[in-house]
Amino acid sequence: MDRETEKTRKRYNRASRVYDLMDRMVKPELRAKVLSQAQGMVLEVGVGTGKNLPYYTDDCIGVTGIDLSPGMLSKAKARAQEAKALVKLYEMDAQNMEFPDDSFDTVVATCVFCSVSDPIKGLREIRRVCKPNGKIILLEHVRSDNPILGKIMDILDPLTVRFIGPHINRRTVANVKAAGLGIRRVEDQRSKILKLIVAKP
Repeated sequence: MDRETEKTRKRYNRASRVYDLMDRMVKPELRAKVLSQAQGMVLEVGVGTGKNLPYYTDDCIGVTGIDLSPGMLSKAKARAQEAKALVKLYEMDAQNMEFPDDSFDTVVATCVFCSVSDPIKGLREIRRVCKPNGKIILLEHVRSDNPILGKIMDILDPLTVRFIGPHINRRTVANVKAAGLGIRRVEDQRSKILKLIVAKP
């Protein structure tokens, strides 16, 4: 594990006790909308405290959740009991997954790639473990296209990383393309800094 990833792990372990209070960006109705698109064998990258788990539908055969932080996973275990699908949880780095190629029908991540130290490497791992005819669903906050707001986000980014954990100025749509994923659609969610990205491997 590289130094930056280890720092991220420690930050989220510390934050795991209060993370649900901080995680207000994704409303329940948006979670339901996003996760209703998952089907088959599902991988959730960055499962966190498991807030998505109760929203998976009967179309999902099983859900495998991974997270870098054991503190987050300890919270996710309780929510796993509320899920309709069978849930398995593993401590794992999104940049170095231990799954074989072409393992999952759907790969999901919500507000994760703001925290992965090498997001393109992590996205390439998603591409590797997703079946060729599978689906990749990402809900991510990104750097604003507004020149002034984007510059402010750049200035504030080192502080947010140090004290909270995530980068606020990631260009995730561009990173998805750079990782070789085929974008099917991008939808702005309420604001242009929160985007739903649906892609294929």
